[in-house]
Amino acid sequence: MKDETGKWLRYAEENLQSARLLLEHSLLNPCLQNAQQAVEKLLKALLIESSIPLQRIHSINMLMGILAERGIATNLTEAECDLLDAIYVPSKYPLGSALPDFEPDVAICHQCLEIAERVSELVRQYLET
Repeated sequence: MKDETGKWLRYAEENLQSARLLLEHSLLNPCLQNAQQAVEKLLKALLIESSIPLQRIHSINMLMGILAERGIATNLTEAECDLLDAIYVPSKYPLGSALPDFEPDVAICHQCLEIAERVSELVRQYLET
């Protein structure tokens, strides 16, 4: 594994651990931020390990598209990608129209954390082969 890939994986793991702790303390918005960031970093680790030029994008859909073009499949559905993409701006910036139409709840946090943990397992399995 490339050194840079390992760094991205470590940061992703920190995001996952943070999301778990934040959820335990009912800090829902930062839980969502960290779950989304974990998935983003995990996908970027795949890009790096596969020698695909890293792009400064935050869209899970776009990252998945880049990986799919190179024949790297993940187990994320389009709906899951859309959900994670919908989290990015509203969870970071409380600006006028960027505020979500809903308040984060425990169920959505559990769903996003489960997605992030599933992607983590998939990426680690992919990197072991």
